[in-house]
Amino acid sequence: MTNLRHIFRELREALSGNEQDYTSGSLNRAILLLSVPMVLETLMESVFAVVDVYFVARLGSSAVATVGLTESLITLVYAVAIGLSMGVTAMVARRIGEKDREGAAEAASQALGVSALASIPIMIGGLFFAPQILGIMGADEWSLTHGASYTRWMLGGNIVIVLIFVLNAVFRGAGDAVIAMRVLWLANGINVLLDPMLITGWGPFPEMGIRGAAIATNVGRGVGVLYQLYILFFGSGRVHVSLFQLRLKASVMWSLIRVSIGGVGQFLIATASWVGLMRIMAMFGSDALAGYTIAVRIAMFSILPAWGMSNAAATLAGQNLGAKQPDRAEKSVWRCGWYTMGFLGIVGLLFFLNAETLVRIFTSDPAVVPIGAEALRIFSYGYLVYAWGLVIVQAFNGAGDTFTPTWINFFAFWMLELPLAYLLAKPLGFGYRGPVIAVVVAESVMTIIAIIIFRRGKWKTREL
Repeated sequence: MTNLRHIFRELREALSGNEQDYTSGSLNRAILLLSVPMVLETLMESVFAVVDVYFVARLGSSAVATVGLTESLITLVYAVAIGLSMGVTAMVARRIGEKDREGAAEAASQALGVSALASIPIMIGGLFFAPQILGIMGADEWSLTHGASYTRWMLGGNIVIVLIFVLNAVFRGAGDAVIAMRVLWLANGINVLLDPMLITGWGPFPEMGIRGAAIATNVGRGVGVLYQLYILFFGSGRVHVSLFQLRLKASVMWSLIRVSIGGVGQFLIATASWVGLMRIMAMFGSDALAGYTIAVRIAMFSILPAWGMSNAAATLAGQNLGAKQPDRAEKSVWRCGWYTMGFLGIVGLLFFLNAETLVRIFTSDPAVVPIGAEALRIFSYGYLVYAWGLVIVQAFNGAGDTFTPTWINFFAFWMLELPLAYLLAKPLGFGYRGPVIAVVVAESVMTIIAIIIFRRGKWKTREL
């Protein structure tokens, strides 16, 4: 009973938002205090993906395929957002570890400007060329006629995606993981409420169909960004930005961009590979594409919380390197890896045993369910490996070494995954199973390479 009370007390502390020093004291406690709100944060980010598909699936397989194709394009936005987030997390965590809060605030202020500039080209492309983009991706006639509005809204409003990621990276790097969690819960809560209202026309709202899903998502994220800005300028977090710090500072911006370039490149490689996989899958029709999209959404629902645990490793690595404690930084990474592997191992087993049941939550289409279930089972084979890949890569990023994962991704995804996916799908006759198998193989190879390089320890000497 005493141990149970202690666990609940620690959980309350993890969700309280009280200031902690993660460079000293119990490492297990530091991981718990960081990972609980980070897991809850990323769990809600995964809800974004699942909720849209759940309601859009009622519109048919072509609507789900449209969401899948658009999300494969939105992953390019995620590449920019997450790449910038890596640079921001590394710089803010290092400054906090050095007890330099003004330096952390400067990094946060410059991140706002970089984020706004990065979103403009994607916004223009989405607003003016949505149908053409879907056509290039192999969309069917329904998607080109009715689904383009969804793509236009999602790409046109990409600035809220970039900002919600980057500003939450500020809070995570500073150790304010509870603030980042609250932002995602607020944004997702609004999205969950608006999705059925705007898609199906509940109450006073008009029936907007697939376009309503995009509007709901943008509104939810937009409100989340406004809350982030309020906390950053007027709140009581560890990082407080004043108005005079909004002036552009070339040296800080360049440091941020330099660290972020590797992160952006890292995810551009991974997400461009993802677009390629979707294009290969589109050759097998809307049913295969819809089944694959649902399986991916379910898989991401579990992997994103695990990514939250890996974000704890990034923060601990960055702050402890800033505090000149490289051994504690390394130890925290291995510890996070074992915990993440245990979590994903259980999830992978549950997914393997209940794949068809999970897919049926989203669709009852007899042509889509078997494809989605089979894809989900194949994905589950690699869950133990995914855990270590997530943690080790995030540790590199938290240390500011974003270029090492970039080269690893280039080899694993472009040199291995894409050629293997096409080879299995067409010449070897595996069909729609080919891209799914290729994902598991590529992720496994990537993880093995990352662990080997991590053990060499050069990431400990990275200067920011």
